[in-house]
Amino acid sequence: MIDGWTWIIVGIVAIVIIMWGPAKIPEFAKALGRAKGEFSKAQKEFTDAATAPVNTTTTATVYETKPAPVIKSKDEMLLETAQKLGIPTDGKTREQISEDISVKVKSLGAA
Repeated sequence: MIDGWTWIIVGIVAIVIIMWGPAKIPEFAKALGRAKGEFSKAQKEFTDAATAPVNTTTTATVYETKPAPVIKSKDEMLLETAQKLGIPTDGKTREQISEDISVKVKSLGAA
């Protein structure tokens, strides 16, 4: 006796034949077979990679790292610039040092 699932499958096959015609069915089956083969191949590769033993005897690649740049505060940069320009900073406020740097840079640019 034919049960419900068999009729569903027969119906699907009939609809496929009507929609695409009998000439397209082999192409469809071939494409479906290729897709299944690719899926199986990818699944096998994944399983092999997951179960492969980890090789701990390989040498690790050593990369040279540069030291991180030192981040200076605004005050440190201001004092460093003043020292490079030969401006005394003792007893002066930030604004005074900044003004002295401005004057010195302008005078160097005019010379």
